[in-house]
Amino acid sequence: MNIGSKIRTIRLRKKLTIAQMCEGTGLSKGFISNVENNNTSPSINTLQIIANFLNIPLPYLLLEKDQHMSVIRKNEREYTINKKRDLKIEHLASQGGLSMRLVEFPPGASTAEENAHEGEECHLVLRGKILAKQGEDSYILEEGDTFSWSASVPHYVENIGDEVASVLISVYAVK
Repeated sequence: MNIGSKIRTIRLRKKLTIAQMCEGTGLSKGFISNVENNNTSPSINTLQIIANFLNIPLPYLLLEKDQHMSVIRKNEREYTINKKRDLKIEHLASQGGLSMRLVEFPPGASTAEENAHEGEECHLVLRGKILAKQGEDSYILEEGDTFSWSASVPHYVENIGDEVASVLISVYAVK
């Protein structure tokens, strides 16, 4: 864990000197320097004092690099083409077990009939008219409609309209 470097980066971004940090936290210059250089591991209480001074939540200091905000630029997104089902899947974002994708269903296109996996899903129909089925439930949904379900129950989505349907899907996969 690289807490010291994170503290230094935040301090510099806020244009604060070590002297100002000492004054605001009551900690010595040598101690803050050792923290920022990862030569000492401060207690949780001390980290809370530093976080309060920097006006950031304490848990932010404890996040691992892969837990920080992730940005995917529009031109860097990955696409999956399911030729068998004629689906275009644009992978928008992913963080831990949560992902978001945009799926385009040409008229008549559908997901696999018995699609089931661990996790939860939320959907927003951006364009078109779809049929969403899960177990015994079946709904016709159009632009602006939303639906969600436990993904462990077999589910199915089909474009029943005359135009391409676009559905924004957020998936939380249980790890």
